[in-house]
Amino acid sequence: MKRRLVHHQANPQAFQAMLQLEKFVRTSGLDDRLLELIKIRASQLNGCAYCLDMHTREAREKGESEQRLYLLNAWREAAMYTDAERAALALAEAVTLIAKEGVPEAVFEEVRKHFSEAEIVSLLMAINTINAWNRLAIATGMSAPADLPAR
Repeated sequence: MKRRLVHHQANPQAFQAMLQLEKFVRTSGLDDRLLELIKIRASQLNGCAYCLDMHTREAREKGESEQRLYLLNAWREAAMYTDAERAALALAEAVTLIAKEGVPEAVFEEVRKHFSEAEIVSLLMAINTINAWNRLAIATGMSAPADLPAR
């Protein structure tokens, strides 16, 4: 894909606003590895190669196993994710694909079993933030690997 523009250079203020959202997510108290799983799963659904490359690298740096990364696309069939991770992943999928069927009550109720209301808001902010990053990357033509210079 051809790079269409460099968004952080074209509008630094918009980029700073996104960085503030990302800062909130990273300091929200949610587990770092869980955040990476959410980011990867949303990026899989959105088809964002740039973000997939970045967040699989970051997940490995934070101690995530190769096997859990490989099976993330089929997390429902893989026994290696905790109940809390499963709830968060289901929420990430529902919010990412919200136009399909909204966020089903059963998904939200499962999340409530594992996370406080404040944590649920943090999860929602994490999901919304990665979806926004995915859309920026795809719309502006960012490519993987994430460390490639702009074309």
